[in-house]
Amino acid sequence: MIHVLSSRTLLRPTDPERSRVFYGEKLGLPVYREFGTGDRRGVVYFLGGGFLEVAGRSETPPSPALKLWLQVADVSVAHDELVAAGVEVRRAPVKEPWGLIEMWIADPDGTEIVLVEIPADHPLRYRPGI
Repeated sequence: MIHVLSSRTLLRPTDPERSRVFYGEKLGLPVYREFGTGDRRGVVYFLGGGFLEVAGRSETPPSPALKLWLQVADVSVAHDELVAAGVEVRRAPVKEPWGLIEMWIADPDGTEIVLVEIPADHPLRYRPGI
């Protein structure tokens, strides 16, 4: 059995600079670390309990099977901030049948990102008896 100390999602965009602008400026993700220079420059962003590394280059966009799930405190506030930053919202915030409030956006390569708000009364926040 392995003991995981840290984790990160590795993203190889088709246009690294465009993706760094999206994640760093439009989404405003805080930078954990940067490395390399020029075409080999990479940036690792904080994602709550994990990290997103945007580095390298790919000739093809990531698989549509890849999705990013980002929990935020208030998805309505996130919606307004992202619209003001020029981010296209694919689906406005909606309370799902399972109780989460979700909004969908995508990065420049089309990687879908779901922004999720967990209401105070949702089982993910409250478990009776614990």
